[in-house]
Amino acid sequence: MAELKERLQSDLSESIKARDEVRSGTIRMVLSAITNEEVSGKEARELTDDDVITVLGREAKKRREAAEAYDDAGRAELADKERAELVVIEGYLPEQMSDDELTAIIDAAVSEVAATGAEGGRAMGAVMKIVQPKVKGRADGSVVAAKVKSALGM
Repeated sequence: MAELKERLQSDLSESIKARDEVRSGTIRMVLSAITNEEVSGKEARELTDDDVITVLGREAKKRREAAEAYDDAGRAELADKERAELVVIEGYLPEQMSDDELTAIIDAAVSEVAATGAEGGRAMGAVMKIVQPKVKGRADGSVVAAKVKSALGM
């Protein structure tokens, strides 16, 4: 079993004993998403820590987007609930990459792709293909895409 999944399960037990409803509810949702990922597809499989991080990243993104939507709708109490869940989820994600680190990785990828002569959308795809594995779980995909576009002058 993935180490991160085991940690989530033990933290769930602790949060239930501590009667921390936000934390226990959030961890339950995350474990449910992990289980759904394990049984999706043609046959069940056990997720690795990288796979669990991917699921956690998706769940974090859902919370960010929901909080933003609730803010836009004037539902501050629901937005606060989503942000509280996001804080719990972010506790299990790897530390986010700094802007300087991200820019250095993107610049290296852009110069590597520029040597092949790719332009426009093709260059964007090639750069993202190089950058994504290096920043997986440590940077928001939309931020990475925006930085790649600006680096390519798109």
